Amino acid sequence: MSVLLAFTAAVLFGLGTWLLLQRRLTRIVVGLGLIGHGTNILLLTSGGGGGLPPVIGTGDKKDFADPLPQALALTAIVITFGVTAFLLAMAYRSWQLTHDDVVADDLEDRMIERRRGNDELDDAEAADLEGASDSSGDDDPSDVDPTDRPVGRSRPKNGGES
Repeated sequence: MSVLLAFTAAVLFGLGTWLLLQRRLTRIVVGLGLIGHGTNILLLTSGGGGGLPPVIGTGDKKDFADPLPQALALTAIVITFGVTAFLLAMAYRSWQLTHDDVVADDLEDRMIERRRGNDELDDAEAADLEGASDSSGDDDPSDVDPTDRPVGRSRPKNGGES
């Protein structure tokens, strides 16, 4: 029976991890739930078989059930609930703003990688990124200053890499 529970926990961890790596927030929430369930099964399986309630004077100490895995499982349930509530709030806010639950790429990071010389992006995609980062809304990439950086970042001196 413990081999079946260990296998079940492994499958839940594997599926949960696969879902966490997806781009949709609903899949991330479900993946977190699967990992939480896998954790609970693993913790309760590690506690061994059942036993007597740990009340002093009712039996031998070695016949008592171990309360530590139960306490850890309860803690895991509470933590999973809190993180799930936070992710659901983020998903709801994302849905309000974009009417979609896909986590978008960070365009600024991709533009910085392009400027550093990582030419993984083709020219059409780079033009799309520059147009998307233009805050004026006129979609003219010629008025985007490539040396313009957010406050707090240092600019390279003498045109060299920092």
